[in-house]
Amino acid sequence: MSPTSLVLNVLWIVFGGLWMAAGWLLAAVIMAITIIGLPWARSALTIAVYTFLPFGHTVVDRESGIGSGPLGCLGNFIWLVLAGWWLALAHLITALGLAITIIGLPFAWAHLKLAGLALWPIGKDVVTT
Repeated sequence: MSPTSLVLNVLWIVFGGLWMAAGWLLAAVIMAITIIGLPWARSALTIAVYTFLPFGHTVVDRESGIGSGPLGCLGNFIWLVLAGWWLALAHLITALGLAITIIGLPFAWAHLKLAGLALWPIGKDVVTT
């Protein structure tokens, strides 16, 4: 991890990253408890880690495999109904609070990207930049 990414990640944790990563982790635990939600739990856990340390990583579409076909679309729709909308709403509220200040603008932008990811997470991979 580059020094710039390290500094940004520490500031991110202070300004909402820890709270939102906990939200993603809670969604993963709830999905895992249901057993039926295990595929969503894996995606939510991956994104919880990404939400905790987003700088130095990016999200890309998975070309093929699990979550890239029609079943992935159905899975994303189920996710949206069960947990995606409230995670996206939490990211939006946090982004609005951070966008008030100039210093918070990069973090607000990151929360907006995560809000979009919260709506449709299956079929995505987190990669190092």
